[in-house]
Amino acid sequence: MSLMTRFTGAAAMLALTAGAALADPALIYDLGGKFDKSFNEAAFTGAERWAEETGGTYRELEMQSEAQREQALRRLAEAGFNPIVMTGFAFGDVLNSVAPDYPDTRFAIIDMVVEQPNVRSVVFAEEQGSYLVGMMAAMASKSGTVGFIGGMDIPLIRKFACGYVQGVKAVNPDATVIQNMTGTTPAAWSDPVKGAELAISQHAQGADVIYAAAGGTGIGVLQAAADEGILSIGVDSNQNHLFPGKVLTSMVKRVDNSVHEAFSAGVALEPGVFVMDLANDGVGYALDENNAGLVTPGMKAAVDEATARIVSGEIEVHDYMTDNSCPVK
Repeated sequence: MSLMTRFTGAAAMLALTAGAALADPALIYDLGGKFDKSFNEAAFTGAERWAEETGGTYRELEMQSEAQREQALRRLAEAGFNPIVMTGFAFGDVLNSVAPDYPDTRFAIIDMVVEQPNVRSVVFAEEQGSYLVGMMAAMASKSGTVGFIGGMDIPLIRKFACGYVQGVKAVNPDATVIQNMTGTTPAAWSDPVKGAELAISQHAQGADVIYAAAGGTGIGVLQAAADEGILSIGVDSNQNHLFPGKVLTSMVKRVDNSVHEAFSAGVALEPGVFVMDLANDGVGYALDENNAGLVTPGMKAAVDEATARIVSGEIEVHDYMTDNSCPVK
């Protein structure tokens, strides 16, 4: 564990002016909490890996409200942290306003494109990884009905859903995919009770495999699925270990690598848009001792073949973000 200072809430904002070591990096987590066992926690894992490898220190900040976004960015920049990495699309508008005021500071944003000369934008081909786990869901399902539970109803999460449905239908064109979103506000990322309720409802409708792309809310989905005796699919971080033998797989999104790379680059962080996909191991599916008994050799062979065909361009997975529609239902 590296030496670092952790801050939350208003006290964190005031403390940021206390004097940062020159060019120490900083990481701001999105709403939902650092230990959401999903998206934010993946970012934390990458920062910790950098700290352990280098012996360096970094500043981290957990958001408590939407109103803190701009204040957090400005205080960190003024205190000398560089680069400053933030997780989540919701930082986009604020960063677009703040970045020009600190031209010597490098920023990195995950899951949004901000076109500023000192900003690295990291986006992921979530649809590709979701296609693979959709295939696995269809192959594992005995009922022919599978589910998808998203967090906040935004195009990014619809992107996960569309890729998932496409993968399901590639295996079983007659499959039914039940889809629910948890909500329309940021609270949708941290409502495991609602996630559990939706999972139970989907199971009652016949779903026997449910994919959760909902941040901390997804933990409720995975718990309910395990309690109901059906399979779940985790997201962002490898969540197979949370319920061994009950989580079919996890669609891993290598947010950890993106944070690690940004911290490693330091003040020389290259700006521009960086796409993480199957070709560069930016997304994929998780296979380990916790789900090895659930993933058959035939299932693994099929998704590995699909991976190669997606990378080669033979299979084109639809990106919902391009036109906000999905060709399969």
